[in-house]
Amino acid sequence: MNAPTAPDTGGRQMAWAGYTAAVLAVGFGLFSFYWAAGGTFGLDTLGGAIQRMAERRNSGFIAVVWITGALKVAGGLFSLSLVRPWGRVVPRPLMLLAGWGGAVLLTVYGALQVGSLLLVATGVLTPSDPVEWKPLLWRLFVWDMSFLVWGVLLFLATRTYVMNHPRRPERRGGN
Repeated sequence: MNAPTAPDTGGRQMAWAGYTAAVLAVGFGLFSFYWAAGGTFGLDTLGGAIQRMAERRNSGFIAVVWITGALKVAGGLFSLSLVRPWGRVVPRPLMLLAGWGGAVLLTVYGALQVGSLLLVATGVLTPSDPVEWKPLLWRLFVWDMSFLVWGVLLFLATRTYVMNHPRRPERRGGN
């Protein structure tokens, strides 16, 4: 009689993080493409200089928005590659470098942005210009928070990748 096996508590249960990170990243990438193509819906949620450059269609700024849109979509595909079999075509060290590095960068960036916005929203910091509340709240709870959430999800997806793709044992004895 075979001994009962423990339930799978490994990475397969955490694959949702990679899928969720992909949806978040691609969704925000599509918003970037929409704004770069001239869409105006939601621009008032950006506020400040970013909103003004988008409204004026500053060519350098628009190029940056196209690039960031492409990076977000690529990040979404990468998030999927961490939890899908086709992600194995990329060498493990590269996957880990991109996964852990991206998770740290996104989490730190998002945390700094959200933290500074929280300080303004709670009155701890008072900016020199008057506070534009709609953009501040949108950035706090949607735009900048998405980077923080994406970073945490990417961390979980990378952890899933590590659990599902352990290192290959080293060959011994010259075989």
